[in-house]
Amino acid sequence: MNEINQSILTLILLVPLAGAVLVALVPDRFKLPNWIALLTALGTFGLTLHLPAHFSFAADAPRFQFEITRLWIEKPTIFYHVGVDGLSLWLVVLVGLLAPVGVVASWNAIQARRKLFYALFLVQQTAMFGVFISLDLMVYYGFWELSLVPMAILIAMYGRKDGPKAALKFFLFTFIPSAPLLVAILWLYAKTGSFDFATLRFWVASGALPAGALFWVALAFLFAFAVKVPVFPLHGWVADTFSEAPVALAMVVAGKLGLYSMLRFHIGLFPVQARAVAPVLIGLAVIGILYGACLALVQRDFWRLMAYAALSHLSLITLGIYGLTLTGWEGAVYQILNHGVVDGALFLLLGLLYDRYATSQINAYGGLAAKLPRTTTFFVIGSLAMIGLPMLNGFVGEFLILLGTFTGVSKGWAIAATLGVILGAAYMLWLVQRLFYGPESALAASKPPQDLRLGQLAVLWPLTALMLVMGVAPMLWLPTIETGARPPQLRTPNILPLVLPQSASPTSLNGEGQR
Repeated sequence: MNEINQSILTLILLVPLAGAVLVALVPDRFKLPNWIALLTALGTFGLTLHLPAHFSFAADAPRFQFEITRLWIEKPTIFYHVGVDGLSLWLVVLVGLLAPVGVVASWNAIQARRKLFYALFLVQQTAMFGVFISLDLMVYYGFWELSLVPMAILIAMYGRKDGPKAALKFFLFTFIPSAPLLVAILWLYAKTGSFDFATLRFWVASGALPAGALFWVALAFLFAFAVKVPVFPLHGWVADTFSEAPVALAMVVAGKLGLYSMLRFHIGLFPVQARAVAPVLIGLAVIGILYGACLALVQRDFWRLMAYAALSHLSLITLGIYGLTLTGWEGAVYQILNHGVVDGALFLLLGLLYDRYATSQINAYGGLAAKLPRTTTFFVIGSLAMIGLPMLNGFVGEFLILLGTFTGVSKGWAIAATLGVILGAAYMLWLVQRLFYGPESALAASKPPQDLRLGQLAVLWPLTALMLVMGVAPMLWLPTIETGARPPQLRTPNILPLVLPQSASPTSLNGEGQR
C-alpha cells in the first residue's frame, strides 16, 4: 500500500495520457474511441478514489500527502513536486468524476473526428489533474497552459455556430494574462532560487522580498486567476464559450482551476497582498453575483442562461474566498464541488435536449414533462440543488459562504449576495417551467418521445444521489476541506491570520513551510 501511495498521483496523471495515445492509435470504427475514453475515464476515477480512502487525519500527518519530489531539471532547478491536501483532494476526485460524465454526454453528440475529440479530452483531464496537484510553480504553470490548448481546439472544431470565433476569444482572454503570470514566477525564482511552493511561501512571509515588487507580482497572479474564474468584469469570454463548447468541456471550462489557484497560489503565497485587495474582490464578487443573475433572467438561450448563472455562482464562491474566514473558505471549496456535480447533470440533460431538438432557444420548448418524465425529474432535482434547496448540496455551500460573510465581513454584502441567490431561484424555476411545463410546443410535438437511455441513467442516478448525500451529510467532506483551509498557526475560530511570525526561520519550519 505504501508503494501505491507513493505513485498514485503519477498514475492519475499518466492513465489519461495513455488513454489519449491509445485512442489516437485505434481505428475510428465501432465507437472504439468512445469505449476507450470511457474505460480510461472510469479507471482514472477509480484511482482518484484512493486519495480520500487513504488520506490521514492524524495530528502528526503532513499537510501534503501522497507527496512526490523528484529533481526534473537541474538548471534552473525544477522539481517534479506533487501532493494533495484538504484543498485539492476532493477537486482531484471531482475531475475524475466528471470525466465519464463528459464521455457519456459526448457519446452521440460527437460523430466526426471522434479520435481527435477523445484524445484531446483526455489530455485536458491530465492538465486539470496537474494544476490541482502541482507544488512546483513551473510544473504548475506547464499544466495551467496545457489546459488551455485542448479546450480552444475543441471549441473551434465542435462549436455549434461560430466555434472558431468563440475559441479565439477564449484563448486570448485566458492566454494573455498568463504572460504576466510567467514573468512573476520567474521574478520569484530570480530572487529566491526556487520554484517550490513551500520555499516561496516562507520567503514571502519572512519579509526578505521587497514589498513594492511583491504587490505587482501578486497582482499578476491574481489577474491570471481572475480571468479564468471569471471575476466581474473579466467575463467577456464566458457566454460565447458556453454557447459553443461541447457539453463535456462546458462542465469544466469555468471556475475550478481559477478558484483553486486563488486559494493556493494567491492567498497561499501572498497573504498580506491578498488581504490588501480583499475589499475590492469582495465588492466585485457581489456585483458579479447580482449582474450574472440579472442577465440570466433575461436570456432566451439556455446555454447563455447557464453561462451567466455560472458567473453569478462563481462570484459567490469568490466572495467566500476573499472574505478570508475559515467558514467562508470551507463553503467556497464545498461549493466548487457542488457546482461541478450539479453542472455535470444539468449540462448533460441540456445537451441531450439540444441534440434531440437542434435548438437552444428556450421559447421553442414547452410541455416536455409529459413526453420525457425521467428527463424532467432529473432536471428539476438538479435545478433545485443549484438554487440551494435545503437537503440538497447547493444549500450547504451557499449557507457557509453567506454565514462567513455575514459574521466576518459585512452584513450589507451578505444581504446583497443573498438577493443574488433569490434571483437564482427565479431564473432556474422559470427555465424549468418554460422547458418542461405549460402547453406543448410545436417543436415538442414534432418529435416522438425518446427519454433517457440506460447509459445516461447510469450517470445521472449517481450524480443525483450525490446531490442528496452532500446535502444531508456534508461532514463526509468538510473535515478534509478544513485540514487544508485551516493553517497550523490559526488562533481564532473564524478569521484566518495570514502572516507568519517575523521570528520564523527556515529551521523552524517543516517541509511544508508550516510550524
